[in-house]
Amino acid sequence: MSWKTKPSATAAIPTRAEPYLDDATKARYERDILPKYPFREGAMLPILHDLQDRYRHIPTQAMVELAAFLKVTPAEVMDTVSFYEEFSREPRGKVVISVCQSFVCEACDSRPIAQELKALLGIDEHETTPCGTFTLLPLECLGSCDTAPVALFGETLHENLTVDRVRALVDEAKAKAGAGAGGNGCCGGGCGVRGNNGGGH
Repeated sequence: MSWKTKPSATAAIPTRAEPYLDDATKARYERDILPKYPFREGAMLPILHDLQDRYRHIPTQAMVELAAFLKVTPAEVMDTVSFYEEFSREPRGKVVISVCQSFVCEACDSRPIAQELKALLGIDEHETTPCGTFTLLPLECLGSCDTAPVALFGETLHENLTVDRVRALVDEAKAKAGAGAGGNGCCGGGCGVRGNNGGGH
């Protein structure tokens, strides 16, 4: 039996001419974030959150640049990115829909809501519509058990959800994102997907 290895040491890192951590960005981090932590590596999470918000993912080049900035190894940055659900190595949609899959939400009938979202968007969990509008994620707990079932649309928590309410929320999000409503546009069912690693475990 042969052992197959990944060409990690020789694989080319996709790069762009403009750095993700340019001089202005690094100066902002030095001024606003680093003073809050006794060690430089303590600033990794808030900086990763900033990069995720700005680019909707954290490219490999950005991880290498961040490692040099914080004086840690690129592997340490990648370990952090791959561990937390909030981070993704592939672009997420303009609207990230996060469905709570805790025991309480499941007991309050969240499964039909998750199934309806998959049907409306034509994607599965951890996938992004090819137009880049929506990403669908499962989350373990959103801390609102008394109003289950719940889901996040972007940063907004929606409580006591029903299938009808979810349909209305998707239509509202499509309109705001300029994707159009209904099932005939890019975000309609059966349009195919762009994979997304989901960022965490």
